Amino acid sequence: MPRTILLRAWLSRQLPGQRSDRDLRIEPASADASFRRYFRVMLDDGGTRIVMDAPPAHEDCRPFLRVAALFREAGVHVPEVYAQDLAQGFLLLSDLGGTTYLDVLDAATAPALYGDANAALIDIQRASRPGVLPDYDRALLERELNLFPDWYVAKHLGAALEPDQAAALRGVFETLLANNLAQPRVFVHRDYHSRNLMAIAGAYPANPGIIDFQDAVYGPITYDLVSLYRDAYVAWEEERELDFVIRYWEAARRAGLPVDADFDTFYRDYEWMGAQRQLKVLGIFARLCHRDGKDGYLKDMPRVLAYLRRTCGRYAALAPLARLLDRLENRQAATGLTF
Repeated sequence: MPRTILLRAWLSRQLPGQRSDRDLRIEPASADASFRRYFRVMLDDGGTRIVMDAPPAHEDCRPFLRVAALFREAGVHVPEVYAQDLAQGFLLLSDLGGTTYLDVLDAATAPALYGDANAALIDIQRASRPGVLPDYDRALLERELNLFPDWYVAKHLGAALEPDQAAALRGVFETLLANNLAQPRVFVHRDYHSRNLMAIAGAYPANPGIIDFQDAVYGPITYDLVSLYRDAYVAWEEERELDFVIRYWEAARRAGLPVDADFDTFYRDYEWMGAQRQLKVLGIFARLCHRDGKDGYLKDMPRVLAYLRRTCGRYAALAPLARLLDRLENRQAATGLTF
């Protein structure tokens, strides 16, 4: 039976007194890079709900429920769960609206919006404790890094690394991993950026609304911060970025979080964590295009590459990656063939 029919039948049981399942007004609510789909349900009284459709063969709703409870306990604004059916892969949720940070961010709104995002991130991090979420361990960080040679280099660029280039890339990976794993550990949303933060009007409920947190882990303290300020979908002049990051760092220190007391060291850790994420994101965007037929993310690759090149140009330990990027881009621009 088509999932849309199953979904409507399930919703009619969760929303007694509404119009029949055949006439229930449902419309797409958001796109997702996974198999999950989200729909907005229009209630007869003018209210709305969000229903998540997560096919059990591909997705598991339990991590979403677990992290939602943790984050709600931390005091941040996540969707309320009104009903669940794990066997079918359906969740009925409160609607946090249709306005993302990306929709409204500009020079005028950024200070307030990012101030709220920093505060919510600190609340999440203050609630952190080990043994609750999966560890963002070496194996996971390394798997993510390997998306870059496997999908961005080989599949997207059609390039083959020479043995010395592969060795140089591995050396950079080891440098990044050593730094990432040495950082203090907290709860990590893992996609804390402008498309997953909802702009909520008014003082209550709290801004931002936070979504897409089901992949949360326990890992490096700078990860979510660099996701936010080296966002794949919106970029700032570094002077403004520094201001946003410093404001977080100062607030985190006041909150007693284990950020480095020296801002220069903290910012290096932030940048090196960013390099790991940017390598991962380039691989993910390439995989979404070439495996899943979702090419809409390709337009964001230059922004991610620019972040990565900026970081690699600053640190001698990352210079081999800068040289590799130069060779990849030059070769790709000249012939589009492997080297």
